[in-house]
Amino acid sequence: MLQLLELAWRNMFRNKRRTFIAGTAIGIGLAALIFSDALIIGMKENMIRTATASFMGEGQIHAEGYLETREVTDTIRRPDTLLAHLREDERVRGLAPRLTTQAMISSPATVSPFVLWGIRPEQEAVVSQIDDALVRGDFFAGSEEGELVVGAELAELLEVDVGNRVVVTVAQVDGGLSRGLFRVSGVYRFNSKELDQGMAFVRIGEAGDMLGLRDGALHEIALTFTDDQIARDTTHSFWSTYGRYGNRAVGWPELIPRFAAMMGMTDLSMLLMGMVLFGVVALGIINTLFMSLYDRMFEFGVLRAVGTRPRRIWLLIVFEAGALAVISGALGVIAGFAVTLLFNQVGIDYRGIEFTGVTIQELIHPQLTIGQFTLYPLVVIALTLLVGMYPASYAARLKPAEAMRRSF
Repeated sequence: MLQLLELAWRNMFRNKRRTFIAGTAIGIGLAALIFSDALIIGMKENMIRTATASFMGEGQIHAEGYLETREVTDTIRRPDTLLAHLREDERVRGLAPRLTTQAMISSPATVSPFVLWGIRPEQEAVVSQIDDALVRGDFFAGSEEGELVVGAELAELLEVDVGNRVVVTVAQVDGGLSRGLFRVSGVYRFNSKELDQGMAFVRIGEAGDMLGLRDGALHEIALTFTDDQIARDTTHSFWSTYGRYGNRAVGWPELIPRFAAMMGMTDLSMLLMGMVLFGVVALGIINTLFMSLYDRMFEFGVLRAVGTRPRRIWLLIVFEAGALAVISGALGVIAGFAVTLLFNQVGIDYRGIEFTGVTIQELIHPQLTIGQFTLYPLVVIALTLLVGMYPASYAARLKPAEAMRRSF
């Protein structure tokens, strides 16, 4: 067996050019697979971070049925008790109580519908990035009432800027209308039309007064976690613990199901791409081994003539396939690691591109994982050994006289 392994390794270098070309082609396929997987992981992490950190949070708590109806009267049950438990929960990194409603905003220039959010600025700054996205003004830095923070596109539509006054109109819980005069204190930009044109923020107490809700009423509690895997696991005990008293606690996969479905589609796309690349690799291996086999047809005829068993010839070709796989895998791992590490450091600029409702706001950094450099090379080796069995079986069935005659 060791003799066959040594012979197979030597045979790989009898035609160095052919081995180098085949090994490079297979290695490039492996490197492309490693880089593609790293890029998809980096893109997924980037988009999840963008979707959750901008404003939504990694999880939310609402009254049961609120997400379907968005009724102003559907407020969270036992909000004080809930907030107290959340503050003591070590799994929760930050929480942001909110009130929200559809409203109208008017300026001397025009009138526009938007979503009014009542927030607690100091807690909101921990959960969302609104304060970091400010391009003008401040994020409720003053103590005076009547401050409003708006998106850049909404400010352009209204033709207002920091210091200008606008009128906000909302429907109260009893069906009446309530109007409030607010001064624009800050303008933010997320480069997302939904966030920049459709939303504005006031202090939660002022929003509650306008809506006619009792003191302490909440429509939503946005959450971030110390472990981001909690939000991804829809079966985690956290959701059942806080989904009580007529409330419902959900993570981002349930808040944006189409985004979660897209993440599943990327995994499927990666699988299909891997199958295509492995198919190309398989064809390259078969072609290389058959060329090597035909070059040495006389040798195989002599081996069979002197009594070498077909099984040993079969093993020799399979071992040669394994040697090619080792060479190709080493080249692929080195190239894949170098390219992925390079782009991990410099990033790939897809900023401003919107995908499934999420606008990419940061550079995408491909993510290196152990599986990329263990699983994929092992798959390449296993695939090489598998497809190598076909030319090996062909060589093992050769008749001595026929093999020697073909060589002339």
